[in-house]
Order: sequence, then structure tokens, then C-alpha cells
Amino acid sequence: MHSFETGIAFTGSGSSVPSSSLSNDQMSRFVETSDEWISSRTGIQARQVATTSDSLTSLGSEAAQKAVESSGLEASSIDLILLATSTPDDLFGSASKIQAQLGATQAVAFDLTAACSGFIFAITTAAQFIRTGVYKNVLVIGADILSRWVDWGDRRTCVLFGDGAGAVVMSASSSDHFLGFEMRSDGSLNHCLTLAYDGDSNAQTLLDNVTVQKGTFAPIAMNGQEVYRFAVKRVPEVIEKALFRADLSIDAIDWLLLHQANQRILDAVASRLKIPAEKVISNMAAHGNTSAASIPIALDESIRAGSVKPGDTIAAAGFGAGLTWGAAVFRWGT
Repeated sequence: MHSFETGIAFTGSGSSVPSSSLSNDQMSRFVETSDEWISSRTGIQARQVATTSDSLTSLGSEAAQKAVESSGLEASSIDLILLATSTPDDLFGSASKIQAQLGATQAVAFDLTAACSGFIFAITTAAQFIRTGVYKNVLVIGADILSRWVDWGDRRTCVLFGDGAGAVVMSASSSDHFLGFEMRSDGSLNHCLTLAYDGDSNAQTLLDNVTVQKGTFAPIAMNGQEVYRFAVKRVPEVIEKALFRADLSIDAIDWLLLHQANQRILDAVASRLKIPAEKVISNMAAHGNTSAASIPIALDESIRAGSVKPGDTIAAAGFGAGLTWGAAVFRWGT
């Protein structure tokens, strides 16, 4: 067992999105929709989509490489890689392939699935490994390619999602910047947002009394109104609980960083928490909903733009399929 300081610092960030983009006007050419319809309901104006030359592994590796470089570490110094994703290239997991591409030869790597809450759940998981002194440097990646799994004829869902990856490096430190968290799940609401196994349509009879199922999944299905109501109610609650655990007030927060699902949700949560609009990070107009990637992409872009500065306190929250939701309060930098 290693022994390290139990504090946690956030030392590096990175992100990556595909080069291929779809504007709302372009989408109206193949599905019944319009820029006005999409932007007024969601705040989304465009999204990047993976092409045949892109993969979850390539996007995740690029984001991870940038995060490791900005942390000042060598890839060989990474002890653990957590990949938050619902759309791996390989159902057995894609974290190990990213580990190999990075040259992080000393790191154990595995996937973690909690849909759009995945990045929050992953940094919270990373914090526990660092707190207990097991690992010193942890690379956390949020990455998804939801364009593979949408019904491009369903305007209720296909207009929402984009592809991408974001990453952060968390390291053991003498000062502690991971201040508080809260995670929740409610499987009774699972039906509200699914990318579900569809075995019935691909049954194969082997013998008279043995019928097996072929591995296929139905496209993303969502009850948008239910998810909206759930998010607007539960997300402010979970942020308040994480702040309570951090012994901080709302006024101590420099930035509110929510999963980029819908601008209306961001506005409603901020209003309920009485957080002014200028403290709310939003990049969904350019990227859409990138699931587990949305929070780290928005964070990395804000850091590189100079908005989020070292020492800034961030309240971040993810919410989505499961249904799952969670929040973490942390201070950026060392």
C-alpha cells in the first residue's frame, strides 16, 4: 500500500471533439425540424458528430493527452484511468485501449457507466482512491459518441446529442480542493431515458426448448418532459447537499457547471439556487448534449479561455439516464 497526502488537486484538463459539425439548419434537411424549433427549446445551435474515421478511443485519447500535458506529468506517472462512457468502442471496455495509446504503462484502467452523470461519479470515485492513499495521480475521462445510437428520424432526440471527450487529472496534494459531493440514483425512473437492449427482435432458436437473443440495442428513447421535471427538481437539491458537505454557501461559488443538456434546465436550476447568469458555464450552443463528456469539455474550454482560473470554486452537477444525478464541489488548480 502506498502512502500519500490525502488532499486532492485538479492539475490538468483537456478536450476533443470531432471535426464534422451539423448545424440546426443542416439537420432540417433530413428531419422535420428548424433552427428556431431547436434553439428556442434547447439552446443548441450545432453539434459535432463522429464520422467513420473517429472513435471513442481516439477522442478520449486526445482529450486525455491534453489533460496529462497540461498537468505537467508524464503518462507513465498516471496510476489510474477512469473512463466515464455509455458508448465504448468495445462493450468489454475502452479504457485499457486509451491507456495503451497514452503510454500510461503503470496505470490500471477501467470503464464506468452512469450516462450523463458519469463524469461526476468518476471524479468522485477517483477522489476515494486518492484519499485512501492507494493512487497518487488519476486521469478521469468523460467521453461519448451518442450519434451512433440516435434515431435520425426522431426529432425529439436526434437534435439534442453531439459527440466528444473531456478529461482532467487529479493528484494527491497537501491541500484539498475536492470539497464535497453527493450522488443519487432512482431506478424506478429508468424508463424515462434509455438506450436499451433489444433482444426480442433478434431471437434465435438453437433447439426446440432453447431460444437465445442476439446482441442489439434500440435507439435512444426519452420522455423529455419527465426528464426536465426531474432535473429542475433534483439538481438544485443535490448541489445544496454537496455544498452542505463542503461547508460552503451558494455565495462562495464562482461557477455553476451543469451537464449541458438543455439551456432551459441550466436557467431553471440557476434561478432556483439564485446564482446569476454570469456565473453559469454554458457551451451547449456549439456542442449539444455530449453526455459524460459535457462537463469536462465545458470546463476545459472555460479554463483555456481564461474564464475559470486557479483557485476558482466550482459547483458541478450531472444528471441523466438511470436515472442518476450527482454534484461535486471543487476548487480548480493546485
